Amino acid sequence: MQELAVLAIPIEEDADRKKISKQTSLTARQLHIHTKVIHSAKVGMALLLVSLLMHLLDPVYNRFRDHSTWALITVVVIFQFSAGATLGKGLNRVVGTVLGGGLGCLAALLADKVGGIGNSIVTVTCVFVFGTAATYCRLAPSIKRRYDYGAMICILTFNLVLVSDLRANEFTQVAFDRLLTIGLGLAACIATSLLIFPVWSGDELHLSTAANFEKLSLCIQECLEGYFGVNDENGNPLDVSIANCQSVINSKSNDESLVNFARWEPWHGKFGFTYPWDKYLPIGDDLRELAATIITLKGCLQSSTQPSSRSRERMKEPCRAAGSALRSIMGELGESVRKMARCKAQHLIDASKLQSIKVELIGLTAMVASSFSSAPNCCKLQEEEEEAAAAASDDQKNCSTAEGIAMAASFLFLLLQIAEKMEVLAKEVEELGELAGFRT
Repeated sequence: MQELAVLAIPIEEDADRKKISKQTSLTARQLHIHTKVIHSAKVGMALLLVSLLMHLLDPVYNRFRDHSTWALITVVVIFQFSAGATLGKGLNRVVGTVLGGGLGCLAALLADKVGGIGNSIVTVTCVFVFGTAATYCRLAPSIKRRYDYGAMICILTFNLVLVSDLRANEFTQVAFDRLLTIGLGLAACIATSLLIFPVWSGDELHLSTAANFEKLSLCIQECLEGYFGVNDENGNPLDVSIANCQSVINSKSNDESLVNFARWEPWHGKFGFTYPWDKYLPIGDDLRELAATIITLKGCLQSSTQPSSRSRERMKEPCRAAGSALRSIMGELGESVRKMARCKAQHLIDASKLQSIKVELIGLTAMVASSFSSAPNCCKLQEEEEEAAAAASDDQKNCSTAEGIAMAASFLFLLLQIAEKMEVLAKEVEELGELAGFRT
Protein backbone atom coordinates (compact mmCIF):
# COMPACT_ATOMS: atom_id res chain seq x y z
CA MET A 1 0.00 0.00 0.00
CA GLN A 2 2.87 2.41 0.69
CA GLU A 3 4.23 1.92 -2.83
CA LEU A 4 0.87 2.85 -4.30
CA ALA A 5 0.60 5.96 -2.18
CA VAL A 6 3.72 7.40 -3.78
CA LEU A 7 1.89 7.65 -7.09
CA ALA A 8 -0.60 10.23 -5.81
CA ILE A 9 -0.45 13.58 -7.60
CA PRO A 10 0.20 16.63 -5.42
CA ILE A 11 -2.73 18.98 -5.19
CA GLU A 12 -0.54 22.00 -5.99
CA GLU A 13 0.72 20.37 -9.19
CA ASP A 14 -2.82 19.50 -10.22
CA ALA A 15 -3.98 23.08 -9.59
CA ASP A 16 -1.16 24.37 -11.78
CA ARG A 17 -2.19 22.01 -14.56
CA LYS A 18 -5.79 23.21 -14.35
CA LYS A 19 -4.64 26.84 -14.61
CA ILE A 20 -2.54 25.96 -17.64
CA SER A 21 -5.52 24.16 -19.16
CA LYS A 22 -7.75 27.20 -18.67
CA GLN A 23 -5.13 29.49 -20.21
CA THR A 24 -4.76 27.13 -23.16
CA SER A 25 -8.55 27.10 -23.63
CA LEU A 26 -8.62 30.91 -23.61
CA THR A 27 -5.80 31.07 -26.16
CA ALA A 28 -7.64 28.57 -28.37
CA ARG A 29 -10.80 30.72 -28.32
CA GLN A 30 -8.82 33.82 -29.27
CA LEU A 31 -7.11 31.92 -32.07
CA HIS A 32 -10.49 30.72 -33.34
CA ILE A 33 -11.76 34.31 -33.48
CA HIS A 34 -8.67 35.38 -35.45
CA THR A 35 -9.13 32.44 -37.81
CA LYS A 36 -12.73 33.46 -38.51
CA VAL A 37 -11.62 36.99 -39.35
CA ILE A 38 -8.97 35.64 -41.72
CA HIS A 39 -11.49 33.30 -43.35
CA SER A 40 -13.90 36.18 -43.95
CA ALA A 41 -11.12 38.21 -45.57
CA LYS A 42 -10.15 35.25 -47.76
CA VAL A 43 -13.71 34.92 -49.09
CA GLY A 44 -13.71 38.62 -49.91
CA MET A 45 -10.37 38.29 -51.70
CA ALA A 46 -11.64 35.36 -53.79
CA LEU A 47 -14.71 37.35 -54.84
CA LEU A 48 -12.51 40.32 -55.65
CA LEU A 49 -10.17 38.18 -57.73
CA VAL A 50 -13.00 36.73 -59.80
CA SER A 51 -14.58 40.16 -60.31
CA LEU A 52 -11.28 41.64 -61.49
CA LEU A 53 -10.70 38.79 -63.93
CA MET A 54 -14.21 39.11 -65.32
CA HIS A 55 -14.39 42.90 -65.69
CA LEU A 56 -10.83 44.09 -66.25
CA LEU A 57 -9.78 41.56 -68.88
CA ASP A 58 -11.74 42.36 -72.03
CA PRO A 59 -11.31 38.96 -73.75
CA VAL A 60 -12.59 37.19 -70.66
CA TYR A 61 -15.48 39.62 -70.22
CA ASN A 62 -16.56 39.47 -73.87
CA ARG A 63 -16.52 35.66 -73.82
CA PHE A 64 -18.22 35.01 -70.49
CA ARG A 65 -20.28 38.12 -69.74
CA ASP A 66 -23.55 36.20 -70.02
CA HIS A 67 -22.31 33.59 -67.55
CA SER A 68 -20.04 35.65 -65.26
CA THR A 69 -22.44 35.30 -62.33
CA TRP A 70 -21.72 31.54 -62.21
CA ALA A 71 -18.13 32.26 -61.17
CA LEU A 72 -19.27 34.45 -58.27
CA ILE A 73 -21.92 31.94 -57.25
CA THR A 74 -19.25 29.22 -57.25
CA VAL A 75 -17.05 31.20 -54.88
CA VAL A 76 -19.89 31.90 -52.46
CA VAL A 77 -21.13 28.29 -52.47
CA ILE A 78 -17.82 26.42 -52.52
CA PHE A 79 -15.54 28.44 -50.22
CA GLN A 80 -15.45 26.67 -46.85
CA PHE A 81 -13.62 27.25 -43.58
CA SER A 82 -10.90 24.65 -44.19
CA ALA A 83 -8.87 23.79 -47.26
CA GLY A 84 -10.06 20.18 -47.27
CA ALA A 85 -13.73 21.18 -47.18
CA THR A 86 -13.17 23.69 -50.02
CA LEU A 87 -11.36 21.13 -52.18
CA GLY A 88 -13.94 18.43 -51.52
CA LYS A 89 -16.91 20.65 -52.30
CA GLY A 90 -15.21 22.19 -55.32
CA LEU A 91 -14.33 18.86 -56.90
CA ASN A 92 -17.82 17.58 -56.16
CA ARG A 93 -19.29 20.59 -57.96
CA VAL A 94 -17.07 20.18 -61.02
CA VAL A 95 -17.68 16.45 -61.38
CA GLY A 96 -21.41 16.87 -60.73
CA THR A 97 -21.65 19.66 -63.29
CA VAL A 98 -19.75 17.74 -65.97
CA LEU A 99 -21.63 14.49 -65.39
CA GLY A 100 -25.07 16.10 -65.11
CA GLY A 101 -24.47 18.45 -68.03
CA GLY A 102 -23.15 15.67 -70.27
CA LEU A 103 -26.04 13.34 -69.54
CA GLY A 104 -28.49 16.22 -69.90
CA CYS A 105 -27.08 17.10 -73.34
CA LEU A 106 -27.40 13.49 -74.51
CA ALA A 107 -30.98 13.29 -73.28
CA ALA A 108 -31.82 16.63 -74.92
CA LEU A 109 -30.30 15.52 -78.25
CA LEU A 110 -32.31 12.30 -78.08
CA ALA A 111 -35.53 14.21 -77.39
CA ASP A 112 -34.77 16.68 -80.21
CA LYS A 113 -34.28 13.85 -82.70
CA VAL A 114 -37.59 12.26 -81.76
CA GLY A 115 -39.37 15.57 -82.30
CA GLY A 116 -43.07 16.37 -82.09
CA ILE A 117 -45.06 15.04 -79.17
CA GLY A 118 -42.33 12.46 -78.62
CA ASN A 119 -39.97 15.27 -77.57
CA SER A 120 -42.05 16.03 -74.49
CA ILE A 121 -42.54 12.35 -73.69
CA VAL A 122 -38.81 11.63 -73.83
CA THR A 123 -38.03 14.74 -71.75
CA VAL A 124 -40.43 13.99 -68.89
CA THR A 125 -39.46 10.31 -68.94
CA CYS A 126 -35.75 11.15 -68.66
CA VAL A 127 -36.43 13.64 -65.87
CA PHE A 128 -38.37 11.05 -63.87
CA VAL A 129 -36.01 8.11 -64.45
CA PHE A 130 -32.79 10.03 -63.86
CA GLY A 131 -34.15 11.91 -60.84
CA THR A 132 -35.37 8.69 -59.23
CA ALA A 133 -32.22 6.68 -59.92
CA ALA A 134 -29.80 9.48 -58.94
CA THR A 135 -31.64 10.24 -55.71
CA TYR A 136 -31.67 6.57 -54.75
CA CYS A 137 -27.91 6.34 -55.33
CA ARG A 138 -27.42 9.56 -53.41
CA LEU A 139 -28.95 7.98 -50.30
CA ALA A 140 -26.28 5.26 -50.17
CA PRO A 141 -24.14 5.88 -47.02
CA SER A 142 -20.81 5.78 -48.88
CA ILE A 143 -22.00 8.33 -51.46
CA LYS A 144 -23.89 10.54 -49.00
CA ARG A 145 -20.88 10.78 -46.71
CA ARG A 146 -18.43 12.12 -49.32
CA TYR A 147 -20.28 12.89 -52.57
CA ASP A 148 -23.69 14.14 -51.50
CA TYR A 149 -23.10 17.68 -52.81
CA GLY A 150 -21.79 16.38 -56.15
CA ALA A 151 -24.84 14.12 -56.55
CA MET A 152 -27.17 17.06 -55.86
CA ILE A 153 -25.37 19.25 -58.42
CA CYS A 154 -25.52 16.40 -60.96
CA ILE A 155 -29.32 16.10 -60.58
CA LEU A 156 -29.77 19.87 -60.73
CA THR A 157 -27.58 20.34 -63.81
CA PHE A 158 -29.23 17.46 -65.66
CA ASN A 159 -32.68 18.96 -65.19
CA LEU A 160 -31.58 22.53 -66.01
CA VAL A 161 -30.04 21.40 -69.28
CA LEU A 162 -32.87 19.09 -70.27
CA VAL A 163 -35.82 21.42 -69.64
CA SER A 164 -34.13 24.57 -70.99
CA ASP A 165 -35.43 26.08 -74.23
CA LEU A 166 -32.02 26.06 -75.92
CA ARG A 167 -31.64 24.47 -79.28
CA ALA A 168 -29.67 21.28 -79.63
CA ASN A 169 -26.70 22.98 -81.30
CA GLU A 170 -26.45 25.51 -78.44
CA PHE A 171 -26.22 23.00 -75.61
CA THR A 172 -22.54 22.23 -76.01
CA GLN A 173 -21.42 25.87 -76.20
CA VAL A 174 -23.49 27.01 -73.22
CA ALA A 175 -22.42 24.04 -71.13
CA PHE A 176 -18.78 24.63 -72.00
CA ASP A 177 -18.95 28.34 -71.11
CA ARG A 178 -20.64 27.66 -67.79
CA LEU A 179 -18.13 24.96 -66.96
CA LEU A 180 -15.26 27.37 -67.62
CA THR A 181 -16.77 30.06 -65.39
CA ILE A 182 -17.33 27.50 -62.64
CA GLY A 183 -13.71 26.36 -63.08
CA LEU A 184 -12.57 30.00 -62.80
CA GLY A 185 -14.44 30.43 -59.52
CA LEU A 186 -13.09 27.12 -58.24
CA ALA A 187 -9.51 28.09 -59.13
CA ALA A 188 -9.91 31.37 -57.21
CA CYS A 189 -11.25 29.46 -54.18
CA ILE A 190 -8.47 26.88 -54.20
CA ALA A 191 -5.71 29.43 -54.70
CA THR A 192 -6.97 31.65 -51.89
CA SER A 193 -7.70 28.75 -49.54
CA LEU A 194 -4.37 26.96 -50.02
CA LEU A 195 -1.96 29.87 -50.38
CA ILE A 196 -3.23 32.42 -47.84
CA PHE A 197 -3.12 31.21 -44.22
CA PRO A 198 -4.53 27.74 -45.01
CA VAL A 199 -6.65 26.01 -42.40
CA TRP A 200 -6.19 22.23 -42.50
CA SER A 201 -8.92 19.91 -41.28
CA GLY A 202 -6.29 17.24 -40.63
CA ASP A 203 -4.42 19.49 -38.23
CA GLU A 204 -7.63 20.37 -36.38
CA LEU A 205 -8.61 16.70 -36.07
CA HIS A 206 -5.14 15.74 -34.88
CA LEU A 207 -4.92 18.46 -32.23
CA SER A 208 -8.51 18.06 -31.01
CA THR A 209 -7.99 14.32 -30.52
CA ALA A 210 -4.83 14.98 -28.51
CA ALA A 211 -6.65 17.64 -26.45
CA ASN A 212 -9.46 15.20 -25.62
CA PHE A 213 -6.97 13.00 -23.75
CA GLU A 214 -6.01 15.91 -21.49
CA LYS A 215 -9.67 16.89 -20.96
CA LEU A 216 -10.61 13.43 -19.74
CA SER A 217 -7.46 13.24 -17.65
CA LEU A 218 -8.52 16.36 -15.74
CA CYS A 219 -12.05 15.00 -15.31
CA ILE A 220 -10.78 11.75 -13.77
CA GLN A 221 -8.62 13.66 -11.30
CA GLU A 222 -11.47 16.03 -10.37
CA CYS A 223 -13.85 13.12 -9.74
CA LEU A 224 -11.38 11.40 -7.43
CA GLU A 225 -10.60 14.58 -5.53
CA GLY A 226 -14.30 15.39 -5.19
CA TYR A 227 -15.10 11.89 -3.95
CA PHE A 228 -12.42 11.92 -1.28
CA GLY A 229 -13.20 15.43 -0.06
CA VAL A 230 -10.28 17.43 -1.46
CA ASN A 231 -10.85 21.18 -1.19
CA ASP A 232 -9.72 23.84 -3.61
CA GLU A 233 -7.13 26.53 -2.86
CA ASN A 234 -9.77 28.65 -1.06
CA GLY A 235 -10.77 25.79 1.24
CA ASN A 236 -14.14 25.21 -0.45
CA PRO A 237 -15.34 21.77 -1.62
CA LEU A 238 -14.06 21.03 -5.10
CA ASP A 239 -16.61 21.67 -7.85
CA VAL A 240 -16.47 18.73 -10.24
CA SER A 241 -17.37 19.83 -13.77
CA ILE A 242 -18.29 17.46 -16.58
CA ALA A 243 -18.21 20.09 -19.32
CA ASN A 244 -15.07 18.55 -20.81
CA CYS A 245 -16.69 15.10 -20.88
CA GLN A 246 -19.77 16.50 -22.57
CA SER A 247 -17.66 18.24 -25.22
CA VAL A 248 -15.89 14.94 -25.94
CA ILE A 249 -19.19 13.05 -26.20
CA ASN A 250 -20.61 15.67 -28.58
CA SER A 251 -17.55 15.58 -30.85
CA LYS A 252 -18.61 12.57 -32.95
CA SER A 253 -20.19 14.47 -35.88
CA ASN A 254 -17.35 16.99 -35.91
CA ASP A 255 -14.73 14.21 -35.98
CA GLU A 256 -16.48 12.45 -38.86
CA SER A 257 -16.65 15.71 -40.84
CA LEU A 258 -12.98 16.47 -40.21
CA VAL A 259 -11.95 12.96 -41.30
CA ASN A 260 -13.97 13.38 -44.49
CA PHE A 261 -12.41 16.78 -45.23
CA ALA A 262 -8.90 15.63 -44.35
CA ARG A 263 -9.05 12.94 -47.07
CA TRP A 264 -9.29 15.67 -49.71
CA GLU A 265 -6.31 17.67 -48.49
CA PRO A 266 -2.94 17.62 -50.27
CA TRP A 267 0.32 16.70 -48.58
CA HIS A 268 1.04 19.24 -45.86
CA GLY A 269 3.47 19.11 -42.97
CA LYS A 270 3.77 15.59 -41.61
CA PHE A 271 0.48 14.43 -43.12
CA GLY A 272 0.85 12.65 -46.45
CA PHE A 273 -1.67 11.39 -48.98
CA THR A 274 -1.87 7.94 -47.37
CA TYR A 275 -2.16 9.16 -43.78
CA PRO A 276 -4.60 6.89 -41.85
CA TRP A 277 -7.25 9.48 -40.99
CA ASP A 278 -9.87 6.76 -40.51
CA LYS A 279 -7.92 5.50 -37.49
CA TYR A 280 -8.96 8.61 -35.55
CA LEU A 281 -12.60 7.47 -35.58
CA PRO A 282 -12.18 4.36 -33.34
CA ILE A 283 -9.94 6.39 -31.02
CA GLY A 284 -12.68 9.01 -30.80
CA ASP A 285 -15.30 6.34 -30.10
CA ASP A 286 -13.19 4.94 -27.25
CA LEU A 287 -12.71 8.42 -25.82
CA ARG A 288 -16.46 9.03 -25.92
CA GLU A 289 -17.11 5.74 -24.11
CA LEU A 290 -14.54 6.76 -21.51
CA ALA A 291 -16.20 10.17 -21.13
CA ALA A 292 -19.59 8.51 -20.56
CA THR A 293 -18.06 6.30 -17.87
CA ILE A 294 -16.53 9.35 -16.16
CA ILE A 295 -19.93 11.07 -16.15
CA THR A 296 -21.39 7.97 -14.49
CA LEU A 297 -18.52 8.10 -12.02
CA LYS A 298 -19.50 11.64 -11.13
CA GLY A 299 -23.00 10.36 -10.40
CA CYS A 300 -21.52 8.45 -7.46
CA LEU A 301 -20.47 11.81 -5.99
CA GLN A 302 -23.98 13.25 -6.29
CA SER A 303 -25.77 10.27 -4.78
CA SER A 304 -27.61 10.93 -1.53
CA THR A 305 -26.34 7.63 -0.13
CA GLN A 306 -22.61 7.56 0.51
CA PRO A 307 -20.19 5.28 2.38
CA SER A 308 -18.70 6.58 5.62
CA SER A 309 -15.52 8.59 5.82
CA ARG A 310 -13.72 5.61 7.34
CA SER A 311 -14.75 3.47 4.38
CA ARG A 312 -13.45 6.11 2.03
CA GLU A 313 -10.15 6.19 3.88
CA ARG A 314 -9.72 2.51 3.07
CA MET A 315 -10.42 3.23 -0.57
CA LYS A 316 -8.46 6.46 -0.75
CA GLU A 317 -4.90 5.30 -1.38
CA PRO A 318 -5.71 2.59 -3.97
CA CYS A 319 -8.07 4.96 -5.79
CA ARG A 320 -5.59 7.82 -5.75
CA ALA A 321 -2.89 5.50 -7.02
CA ALA A 322 -5.24 4.38 -9.79
CA GLY A 323 -6.11 7.99 -10.64
CA SER A 324 -2.44 8.93 -10.79
CA ALA A 325 -1.67 6.00 -13.08
CA LEU A 326 -4.65 6.69 -15.32
CA ARG A 327 -3.78 10.35 -15.60
CA SER A 328 -0.18 9.49 -16.39
CA ILE A 329 -1.28 7.14 -19.18
CA MET A 330 -3.74 9.67 -20.61
CA GLY A 331 -1.07 12.35 -20.60
CA GLU A 332 1.43 10.08 -22.34
CA LEU A 333 -1.11 9.05 -24.97
CA GLY A 334 -2.09 12.66 -25.61
CA GLU A 335 1.54 13.69 -25.99
CA SER A 336 2.18 10.72 -28.26
CA VAL A 337 -0.59 11.85 -30.61
CA ARG A 338 0.29 15.54 -30.43
CA LYS A 339 4.03 15.08 -31.03
CA MET A 340 3.52 12.13 -33.39
CA ALA A 341 5.87 10.01 -31.28
CA ARG A 342 5.34 6.27 -31.21
CA CYS A 343 4.44 4.72 -27.87
CA LYS A 344 4.47 1.09 -26.77
CA ALA A 345 1.17 0.24 -25.08
CA GLN A 346 2.53 -2.58 -22.95
CA HIS A 347 5.56 -0.57 -21.87
CA LEU A 348 3.32 2.35 -20.90
CA ILE A 349 1.01 0.09 -18.90
CA ASP A 350 3.91 -1.60 -17.13
CA ALA A 351 5.62 1.71 -16.34
CA SER A 352 2.47 3.07 -14.69
CA LYS A 353 1.94 -0.20 -12.74
CA LEU A 354 -1.63 -0.25 -14.02
CA GLN A 355 -1.94 -4.03 -13.77
CA SER A 356 -1.01 -4.10 -10.07
CA ILE A 357 -3.42 -1.24 -9.42
CA LYS A 358 -6.20 -3.13 -11.21
CA VAL A 359 -5.53 -6.13 -8.97
CA GLU A 360 -5.75 -3.86 -5.93
CA LEU A 361 -9.06 -2.40 -7.13
CA ILE A 362 -10.47 -5.86 -7.86
CA GLY A 363 -9.56 -7.00 -4.36
CA LEU A 364 -11.09 -3.89 -2.82
CA THR A 365 -14.26 -4.34 -4.88
CA ALA A 366 -14.49 -7.99 -3.83
CA MET A 367 -14.17 -6.98 -0.18
CA VAL A 368 -16.95 -4.42 -0.53
CA ALA A 369 -19.14 -6.89 -2.43
CA SER A 370 -18.65 -9.55 0.26
CA SER A 371 -19.70 -7.04 2.89
CA PHE A 372 -22.85 -6.33 0.88
CA SER A 373 -23.73 -10.01 0.41
CA SER A 374 -23.05 -11.06 4.00
CA ALA A 375 -25.02 -8.27 5.59
CA PRO A 376 -27.60 -6.81 3.25
CA ASN A 377 -28.99 -4.43 5.79
CA CYS A 378 -25.82 -3.55 7.61
CA CYS A 379 -22.42 -2.90 6.20
CA LYS A 380 -19.50 -4.92 7.49
CA LEU A 381 -17.52 -1.81 8.12
CA GLN A 382 -20.19 -0.53 10.45
CA GLU A 383 -19.05 -2.98 13.14
CA GLU A 384 -15.69 -1.32 13.20
CA GLU A 385 -17.23 2.13 13.23
CA GLU A 386 -19.33 1.30 16.28
CA GLU A 387 -16.11 1.37 18.26
CA ALA A 388 -15.08 4.74 16.81
CA ALA A 389 -15.44 8.06 18.60
CA ALA A 390 -18.78 9.85 18.94
CA ALA A 391 -17.64 12.37 16.35
CA ALA A 392 -18.14 9.70 13.67
CA SER A 393 -21.82 9.11 14.53
CA ASP A 394 -23.07 11.02 11.48
CA ASP A 395 -20.88 8.92 9.21
CA GLN A 396 -22.25 5.72 10.78
CA LYS A 397 -25.78 6.78 9.84
CA ASN A 398 -24.78 7.26 6.22
CA CYS A 399 -23.36 3.72 6.10
CA SER A 400 -26.14 2.05 8.04
CA THR A 401 -27.85 0.74 4.91
CA ALA A 402 -26.71 -1.48 2.06
CA GLU A 403 -27.06 1.37 -0.44
CA GLY A 404 -23.99 3.11 0.91
CA ILE A 405 -21.73 0.12 0.44
CA ALA A 406 -23.30 -0.58 -2.96
CA MET A 407 -22.42 2.94 -4.04
CA ALA A 408 -18.80 2.37 -2.99
CA ALA A 409 -18.75 -0.85 -5.01
CA SER A 410 -20.15 1.01 -8.02
CA PHE A 411 -17.46 3.66 -7.71
CA LEU A 412 -14.70 1.04 -7.62
CA PHE A 413 -16.24 -0.90 -10.51
CA LEU A 414 -16.41 2.23 -12.70
CA LEU A 415 -12.81 3.07 -11.86
CA LEU A 416 -11.85 -0.44 -12.92
CA GLN A 417 -13.80 0.00 -16.16
CA ILE A 418 -11.87 3.20 -16.86
CA ALA A 419 -8.59 1.35 -16.35
CA GLU A 420 -9.62 -1.38 -18.79
CA LYS A 421 -10.73 1.18 -21.39
CA MET A 422 -7.36 2.88 -20.96
CA GLU A 423 -5.60 -0.28 -22.10
CA VAL A 424 -7.75 -0.36 -25.24
CA LEU A 425 -6.91 3.29 -25.95
CA ALA A 426 -3.19 2.63 -25.52
CA LYS A 427 -3.34 -0.14 -28.11
CA GLU A 428 -5.34 2.05 -30.52
CA VAL A 429 -2.78 4.87 -30.26
CA GLU A 430 0.05 2.39 -30.74
CA GLU A 431 -1.63 1.08 -33.91
CA LEU A 432 -2.10 4.65 -35.17
CA GLY A 433 1.61 5.30 -34.64
CA GLU A 434 2.54 2.20 -36.61
CA LEU A 435 0.22 3.01 -39.54
CA ALA A 436 1.14 6.71 -39.63
CA GLY A 437 4.86 6.13 -39.17
CA PHE A 438 5.28 8.08 -35.95
CA ARG A 439 8.89 8.61 -34.95
CA THR A 440 10.28 6.32 -32.29
